[in-house]
Amino acid sequence: MMQRKCVRLTFLWIAVQLSVSAVLAQSEKDSLWRAGVARVVITPQQSMWMAGFAVRDHESEGTLHDLWAKALVLEDSRGNKAVMVATDILGFPKGLSDRIRARVKQQYGLDKAQILLNSSHTHSAPVLSDALLDIYPMNESQMQKVQKYTSRLEDQIVQLVGKALQSMKPAAVYTGNGVTRFQVNRRNNAAATLPAQTDLNGPNDYAVPVIKVMSPSGQLQAIAFGYACHNTVLSDYNWSGDYAGFAQIELEKLHPGVTAMFFQGAGADQNPLPRTSVPLAQQYGRDLAAAVDRVLQEKMPRVASTLVTAYREVDVPLAPLPGKADYERMAHDLTGYQKRWAERMQQKVARGESLPTSYPYPLQVWKLGNQNIFCLGGELVVGYAIELKKVFGLNSFVFGYSNDVMAYIPTTTILREGGYEGQSSQMVYGLPTTWSADIESVILYETIRLAREAGISAN
Repeated sequence: MMQRKCVRLTFLWIAVQLSVSAVLAQSEKDSLWRAGVARVVITPQQSMWMAGFAVRDHESEGTLHDLWAKALVLEDSRGNKAVMVATDILGFPKGLSDRIRARVKQQYGLDKAQILLNSSHTHSAPVLSDALLDIYPMNESQMQKVQKYTSRLEDQIVQLVGKALQSMKPAAVYTGNGVTRFQVNRRNNAAATLPAQTDLNGPNDYAVPVIKVMSPSGQLQAIAFGYACHNTVLSDYNWSGDYAGFAQIELEKLHPGVTAMFFQGAGADQNPLPRTSVPLAQQYGRDLAAAVDRVLQEKMPRVASTLVTAYREVDVPLAPLPGKADYERMAHDLTGYQKRWAERMQQKVARGESLPTSYPYPLQVWKLGNQNIFCLGGELVVGYAIELKKVFGLNSFVFGYSNDVMAYIPTTTILREGGYEGQSSQMVYGLPTTWSADIESVILYETIRLAREAGISAN
């Protein structure tokens, strides 16, 4: 009798152990991703016009460090995929972005919801076709260089996505937020008087979002990180990724064999100050890399292997268009690129062309386990990140400069105040007028609606 009881207990113990093992195995499976990483140098092979500063008056002179495009593909336990592409360029114009995403859809079956094209917004990268048309006084030969480079870049990024897809292996994914504070709100803090200030005026968002990808055995594979600050430390004639480029270099030195990739946040009204020297760019790069590395060394929450992606383009209205006489007056009164813009608008009106009254603005929402990621187009000011984090939590990641950089995206306050971000920057990007006063409410409402469709609930 006693022997039979012991046998029963033994079988019961074995059953419990098998059940626990099965639960643990399923839990491990549910948290295991497949990830692939690829990278390609996108530094121009010849001297050409540089993007970002209207004061430049000639083509590039050399290379401080290479420009890169890098891709990270993630696939969850159910086979859902998404690819993050980080680039050392000023911004993706709509035409280039649409062509890349159409080819990725055709060749690899990924739709717009599944591919993120983010630009670091370095001002030490080349001009691209169909972007910032009125800033650069280029001749025909220089424009041909731009067109050739843009076509090559398109091919490189499509091929990059394919290479990342081919390299997928089992992986564990972790996320977290760090902090560093070299961004300065440029609208509320004058660079010239900054040394005399004892405090800084906001708004600001000092968060450093971090995604860590590791092999099942615990080997670091890739680091994706971001910050909300203009890449405008350097304004010389040498190719570079600016402070973000130096941050990636520093992280890859700290972690040999690992790919580090930078994503620009809502930094359109944030500058690295002071600036203008290579040592300062290196300093900010080290600061950012240190913030990332601190997060990597601390305990990071592991992300469950579930992925939801959502995408929508919403018509954001523009302000009423100026009349023919208004464009004529501006063409007469303005100078430089603003004059060229007004003349081009004047010619369009004279030819009877229809000017747009709204813009198809891209919104993208991802949910990696419990990690919310919001990707918005244009030069996004920090106010949008602040508002989205109020709704969805401080740990949310908010990226600007994503999928299409068509203009500055001001808040209602900035639009009312005017200045470069609120008023005159539309000339830089070639829009026929400023945004409508309800731009902020339209974008936030549609982002929240898209987030709910992706299963992300407000706090």
